[in-house]
Amino acid sequence: MRINEKGTNMNITAEIKDYLYKKLAYLEKFLSKKDESVMCDVELGMISRHHKSGDVFRAEINLQMPGKSLRAEAEMGDIYAAIDIAKDEMVRELQVTKDKKVSKVRRGGAKVKNITKNLSIKN
Repeated sequence: MRINEKGTNMNITAEIKDYLYKKLAYLEKFLSKKDESVMCDVELGMISRHHKSGDVFRAEINLQMPGKSLRAEAEMGDIYAAIDIAKDEMVRELQVTKDKKVSKVRRGGAKVKNITKNLSIKN
């Protein structure tokens, strides 16, 4: 997985970058680890420069896989909390995608089984 990070209205420090990469490493559990065609674009930043309190920080994760694109976004009062929420939302999206894929395979297998069961083989 290739990762591109971008800071909006703020600089991404080494500590934030290390935290981000540690959290995004968890997403590779749902992807094939050797697949370099998966692109992860991360945008971290402040909503505006004039806010002093409230949900000021924003984290957005866009994951482009072959044939599929997923997106997660979070706004929180702390950049680390925004990263956590966005990562959790992306995990949820990946699980839904994986579950749909598995259920399609199972349904297809059940149909094949029913077809072969109903065939009568005459000798």
